[in-house]
Amino acid sequence: MTGSTALQTDRYELTMLDAALRDGTAHRRCVFELFGRRLSGGRRFGVVAGTGRLLSLIRDFRFGEDELRYLRDENVVDAETLAYLEDYRFSGTITGYREGELYFPGSPILTVEGTFAEAVVLETLALSVMNHDSAVATAAARMTIAAGDRPLAEMGSRRAGEDSAVAAARAAYITGFDATSNLEAGRSWGIPTMGTAAHSWTLLHDTEEDAFRAQIAAHGVGTTLLVDTYDIRQGVETAIRVAGTGLGGVRIDSGDLPIMAAEVREQLDSLGATGTRITVTSDLDEYSIAALAASPVDSYGVGTSVVTGSGTPTAGMVYKLVARQDSAGGWVAVAKKSTDKGSRGGRKAAFRTLDRGTATSELVIVSDGFETVATASEHPDARSLQVELVVGGEIDAVNEGAAGVTAARAHHAQVREELPVRALALSRSEPAIPTVFTDAE
Repeated sequence: MTGSTALQTDRYELTMLDAALRDGTAHRRCVFELFGRRLSGGRRFGVVAGTGRLLSLIRDFRFGEDELRYLRDENVVDAETLAYLEDYRFSGTITGYREGELYFPGSPILTVEGTFAEAVVLETLALSVMNHDSAVATAAARMTIAAGDRPLAEMGSRRAGEDSAVAAARAAYITGFDATSNLEAGRSWGIPTMGTAAHSWTLLHDTEEDAFRAQIAAHGVGTTLLVDTYDIRQGVETAIRVAGTGLGGVRIDSGDLPIMAAEVREQLDSLGATGTRITVTSDLDEYSIAALAASPVDSYGVGTSVVTGSGTPTAGMVYKLVARQDSAGGWVAVAKKSTDKGSRGGRKAAFRTLDRGTATSELVIVSDGFETVATASEHPDARSLQVELVVGGEIDAVNEGAAGVTAARAHHAQVREELPVRALALSRSEPAIPTVFTDAE
């Protein structure tokens, strides 16, 4: 089955399924929840990303002949389980935070409802996507906060796995990056792409001037010339001499960037190139971007730090069973009690309380069982955070593809305006707002 995602899972998901089919618990209705116990890296907020990707991957979660043959040959499950998997289709319901939404410790980011059999096997796939993409999105959001109105380009593909690079570009764009260097991300998700030349282009030519002339001949004077292959000051002089004062931009990829940016700006202005923009790259992260706030920089290119979550490569989310039917068909809340790894049982409804448009808390209302819990009408001073993503196995396609990315980007920009000022600081701290749990009445 070409394109199946069914084996992108841990073996124990299927061995649990195998045993559950034997003892009759496989078809018990269950509620699983994906959440983070804490915000990784001392971050003050998190950003939900990967939802649209996950929904498409669930659509392709099918066991075809190749997948079933592998499971049979490796004796992973028995014949009864193979027969079940042959017809597997997720027929349950998934509700969750919209992609681009902010989250905090304990936020019920995804709630997966269905039989144990059909919901448990999605655990690994859901966590793989949401942990990676949300970590990148959270780091990228901090970078866009540090950059202010200056544009940011994601250019970290060579520092990540080939598929992770595309996912990272997508997550960064949702949280405010303006472009990516990755063409597959552009094709798949509708993200603007950018890129001109590397140092190898300059080194290919006999002189820096030859390289600049060739680039301008190919791309026009609006291009951006990389001026630090040899001597930056000489590079800037050559760039303006070749392109004229209408040169679109220069890029600096080395040196003490605040000092270099100031010197290059002064030199450009003295040469009459007052409209030539300065882009800086060179291992930037949110802290170095913030340090450049007072420098005459026009845009940033960020690589390694954004695609690796700026030192926090996973969001630390977990996927836990929180409610199930018992042997008599009644609903019970269940929870893990382990030290430092506990969960909170029950189905949940989530709201963000606001005071004159500023977030004050994450309000999570917990139901012991499965019944419908609090609605938005009961909390007029709060914003409901959950939406239906899958209903009766039918995926809401509005969240998928390039259109889903555009919607997530717009939603993130909107909800980030709700953050209190303390959330915008880059230092390690407690979450910007508390998560308040209360029982349903």
